[in-house]
Order: sequence, then C-alpha cells, then structure tokens
Amino acid sequence: MDTMRDRFAPVVSRLLDEDPRVAVVLAEIGVDGFADARLRHPDRVINVGIREQLLVGAGAGLALTGMRPVVHTFASFLVERPFEQVKLDLGHQDVGAVLVSAAASFDWPAGGFTHMSPGDVSLLDTLDGWTVHVPGHPDEAETLLRHAVAAGDDKVYVRLSVQSNAEALPVDGTRFHTVREGRSGVVVAVGPMLDAVLAATEGLDVTVLYATTVRPFDADALRAATRGAGTDVVLVEPYLAGTSTTAANDALADVPHRVLGLGVGRAELRRYGTLAEHLTAHGLDARTLRERIGGFVGVGGGRRVVARS
Repeated sequence: MDTMRDRFAPVVSRLLDEDPRVAVVLAEIGVDGFADARLRHPDRVINVGIREQLLVGAGAGLALTGMRPVVHTFASFLVERPFEQVKLDLGHQDVGAVLVSAAASFDWPAGGFTHMSPGDVSLLDTLDGWTVHVPGHPDEAETLLRHAVAAGDDKVYVRLSVQSNAEALPVDGTRFHTVREGRSGVVVAVGPMLDAVLAATEGLDVTVLYATTVRPFDADALRAATRGAGTDVVLVEPYLAGTSTTAANDALADVPHRVLGLGVGRAELRRYGTLAEHLTAHGLDARTLRERIGGFVGVGGGRRVVARS
C-alpha cells in the first residue's frame, strides 16, 4: 500500500491543473514529486530552499494576493521552526493556507529529535481558527487534502504519517465516525491510532469514535456517545498526550465526567530505534492501550460492531 505522503504530490498536482488559485510552496523537501507540475505551472510551484520561515512567509504572501497556497515540509520544520510566521504572517494578517506536514511525531526515528514533532497540534492550539485534519489512511488523506484546499481561505493543517490503518473509512472533514458502540465508556481514536484501539478494545463494552478532523473538535458526537456509553472518555492521539483533553472537558462541561489522555509522552527518547519501538515506548501499542483503557473504564464483555464502511 502506498503512504499518505505518496498521495500528496499527485493529488495536489491535479489540484494545480484544476484550480488556478492553487499554488505549492516547498522548502526542498518533496520537490521531486512536483517536477512535472512545475513544467506545467512554473509560476505556481515554488521552491524557496531550506528556509522554513520564508516557506510560510511566501505562502502568506501568495494568500494576500488571493491565491490558495499549499505549504509542505516535515512537521517540525512547518509548525515548530517557523511558528512566528504561522502566528503572524497567517494568523495576524488573517489569511489562510493549507499546511501539509510529513514525518508526524516520530515517523523517521533515524532523523533524530530535530525531525520529530509530537507537539505540533498542541502548538497550533495556541492560535485561533485552525482546522486540523489527521487522516489514518492514504485514501482519507486524499479526501482531506481536497477538503482543505477547497475550504475557501481558511487556515488548515493536514498531518500526514507513514502510520496507517488497514482500511479507510468515509471521512467528511468535520464529524467523528462511530465504529463500535458500548455502554461503559467512550474511546476516541485519532487518525492512525484506530487499528491499535480496535485491537485494544476487542471484547470491551465501550464505544469507539474515530476522529480524522480534530479541530474543530466534534463536541456533539462526543456528547451523543456519552449519553449511551457513560461519561468515562479516553482520548488516544498520535501526538502529545492530552492535546485534546481540554476540548473533551469543554464538550462535557455540564455533566460529571472523567477524561484520560493517551498519546506521545513528554520525555525525549534518546535512541533512534524503529517506529514500532517508539509506539511501544509511549504506550501506544495495542497491549498497553488495552491495559490502560480497561483499567480506566473498568470494563469487560462484548460489544456491538457498527459498519466501518
């Protein structure tokens, strides 16, 4: 199966052909994928070199002229390094862009900590008005990329990863999707964490919600799920643990509830290792998730499966 990032250049190249407002801004990373598109649209495929602040600034400049810029590099170089430009050039100037990242939290461990960005979504949470998509499958990534580009002049972040679920689900760029229904708690699985969550909760009497658009947070779906499943909520996110805890608490502010946020820990792991080893070290493997979810909601027994497609 191809990866989410494998879909990025072909999808956006087609969007360049379809929409004269679309432009792509790159900082060396991903340039080869746009070689043909650059021949067709030399004025709308722009490589600024290894200058990430300029990467975002150039995208904002294009947006000020009425273009719809798609800005791409690794997450740590797209959100963290040029954060001032994200805050000021886009946010303060009230213009939109589609930021598309790669490498996620630790997709390329050999790149070291400079190429890891578990705090990207929480950092964007300090700013107003961002839509955040976290696809869990290449097909979902393609759909959400199109949603992002078509979203008027909004500020949108699309977080691509080599982690992937085995199957795609229908996504609409707004709502959570109910995958299982139970009575003893709600587990929200974000993007590529769904398969691990489904394995971890097999036989547990919990509702599983699938989230690929996490900002805005689908408070209505969470509230509806807790009416049938109780108000113990576990969030399983592929980035910094607890990133969406505040959003879940706000959604349930008028009812007694508990929220457990699982995700990437704050401690830096100073060995390269493999992607699977990083997931296990952060407790995001199915076995550890089962222990923590089961221990929190205190459940057992069967569950009813809701169609995944």
